[in-house]
Amino acid sequence: MTVRVERDKATGVAVVTLDREHRHNAIDLATAAELSAVWREFRFADEVRAVVLTGAGPAAFCTGIDRGVDVPQPASPYSADDPLIAIGPKAGDLWKPVVAAVNGMACGGAFYLLGEAEFLIASETATFFDPHTTYGMVSAYEAVYMAQRMPFGEAARMSLMGTAERLSAHRAHEIGLVSELAAPEGLLPAALRAAETLAGFPTEAVQGTVRALWSAKQASLQQALAQAPALIALGNLAPQRQAELFGARRPGTEFRLR
Repeated sequence: MTVRVERDKATGVAVVTLDREHRHNAIDLATAAELSAVWREFRFADEVRAVVLTGAGPAAFCTGIDRGVDVPQPASPYSADDPLIAIGPKAGDLWKPVVAAVNGMACGGAFYLLGEAEFLIASETATFFDPHTTYGMVSAYEAVYMAQRMPFGEAARMSLMGTAERLSAHRAHEIGLVSELAAPEGLLPAALRAAETLAGFPTEAVQGTVRALWSAKQASLQQALAQAPALIALGNLAPQRQAELFGARRPGTEFRLR
């Protein structure tokens, strides 16, 4: 199992942990399937009234798709298989509140998850970035999710600057992407405090409010996401060329933290 789930029946809170610390919690196909199954199962779990989502270890919350994963694609330019499309709680039709506890790096495909959480609490050491453009890939789903959570200029800068910049936790807090900062050792307790508060309220009212909040942006979100497959098909370099660019990266290369 690559997704660890812990439930506290006394508080009504479940903690979902991406448990691939050795791979910076990157998502392979098994992890994607497990996440999707967890959200669907929580719909029927009355003892779960709120969720904390985090990553194992201090280095990373999630670094997106595991680059070792082979995802066969149909030959048709009108079809694309995205292994991350159903990893978020809203994609699983879960309307119980999800608090993301962001530890370390959050980048690329991590935004599928962060984009569908109610709010983010981050460690003071967390960083956010989107590597797609650096390696010849279109940031489509990720950019759309972040454009809904950040000022447009900030989302555009992060999506376009690739690995040249990382958004610090403090800057993320300043622009409203993150609602609360915590010391690394205080991150999970802070997220649990928030989730336990939500779980202590009448769950029908909480879920209705979650649904109402998402209805405010769901139409525009779905319209934007509908454009993503075509933009990816048009703009992505061939997989071999992407791999060459990724292989040519220099570990430890300096990036600007802002």
